[in-house]
Amino acid sequence: MTGMGKVFILIGVIFIVIGLIWSMFGKLPGDISFKKGNVSFYFPIMTSIVVSIVLSLIFYVIGKLK
Repeated sequence: MTGMGKVFILIGVIFIVIGLIWSMFGKLPGDISFKKGNVSFYFPIMTSIVVSIVLSLIFYVIGKLK
């Protein structure tokens, strides 16, 4: 398998992990949501932090395995 093939597989696994985390957690406490009339605003700050930590751990482990 070429180096580019491994990169695409890794990107696919990362997207799967992000999708699983997103579906498990959805809206976490700390996510900002605001609704007034026809306007709604949602900023998933805690979800972003959790995804960032998980991705950092995944990349750390992958880096140590090489």
